[in-house]
Amino acid sequence: MINSLTPKQAIKKMIYAGMHFGHQKRNWHPKMAPYIYTERNGIHIIDLIQTYTYLQQVCSFLTECAKGGKTFLFVGTKKQASGLVAKTASMCNSYYVNQRWLGGMLTNWQTIRTSLDRLIELENREFNGEFLNYSKKEAATLIKEKERLQKYLGGLKGMQKLPDVVIIIGQTEEIHAVYECRKLGISSVTILDTDCNPSLADFFVPANDDSIASLQFILTGFVESILNGQKQFQKL
Repeated sequence: MINSLTPKQAIKKMIYAGMHFGHQKRNWHPKMAPYIYTERNGIHIIDLIQTYTYLQQVCSFLTECAKGGKTFLFVGTKKQASGLVAKTASMCNSYYVNQRWLGGMLTNWQTIRTSLDRLIELENREFNGEFLNYSKKEAATLIKEKERLQKYLGGLKGMQKLPDVVIIIGQTEEIHAVYECRKLGISSVTILDTDCNPSLADFFVPANDDSIASLQFILTGFVESILNGQKQFQKL
């Protein structure tokens, strides 16, 4: 259990996970300066004491949100993160986008909802054997449409309204999601590497956002916190 570790134990595991390794000095964002401990061989080293502190704050925030029945959307389309994002979201009854952020996913939610309804319709029609009534070409077109919708929107199935909290892995890659959250006033939680802008995140954890081990450690903490809150919500 990540959240039950002592600070010393947690920081030791953070070091093993490479959470302190930032980007090359030339690729940094100046606003990340307060969270950088030093530079080593041209690489910025993140201050893991601050990482631990911010992780605890974010985990407390996520627990309180889940305790209040709020919903979560995980966003991470980087190759090394996509599988982990889907797995993490499913572990805590949340939603995810892990292939590509389609413009307007939040700001044009009604259109996205229409596409989700279309996906469910096509899945039901295929399940009921309706595709067999079409020519091979027509059936192939419908299957292709269904697979495309599933690829990009499958992680949103069941989401009836805009999420209360969006958890972003890879700020630079998901900048459109960041801006949509800010425009709509949706709370965001972001894992910030040294090339990110902390002023664009409501809550954040300064850490390596490329290492699978780093992401695994942080997201495990997020899942534990959300599940803890959801458990308390169910008791209310």
